[in-house]
Amino acid sequence: MTKAIFPGSFDPFTVGHYDIVERATQLFDHITIGIGHNADKKDNGTAQERLKTIEKLFEGNSQVDVQLYEGLTVDFAREVGAQFILRGVRNTTDGEYERQMADANRDLGGIETVVLYTRPEYAHISSSLVRDVQAHGRNVSQWLPQPEKK
Repeated sequence: MTKAIFPGSFDPFTVGHYDIVERATQLFDHITIGIGHNADKKDNGTAQERLKTIEKLFEGNSQVDVQLYEGLTVDFAREVGAQFILRGVRNTTDGEYERQMADANRDLGGIETVVLYTRPEYAHISSSLVRDVQAHGRNVSQWLPQPEKK
């Protein structure tokens, strides 16, 4: 049985996340969506409230479950028996960050990362990603879609 986790980054209010998990059910036998215990998000409620909202989204889908977790993502993956960490990308400029995350997960826990892009109709950056990047003191402009050069 192939299992993947979609850790802490899943946000029921972010465009594209549901799409990614839904499509991942075609790749994996089971997906656990992990919500970090300290993942309270401004305007989106507590981790427990988000967990309940996400459970409702996938109600009746036996391939998906939702759990709270603490600590490192790779430890949580091992705890639930996942062989893969699922990550979602909404635009190509996220690629470098996701590559770094994949390398860190492989180095820390020997767990491979699978990155899925959202469908083209969702391929734009979300305000929540910008907020997350700003919270970590990064230059947001590098994460925003750049105008095509002519």
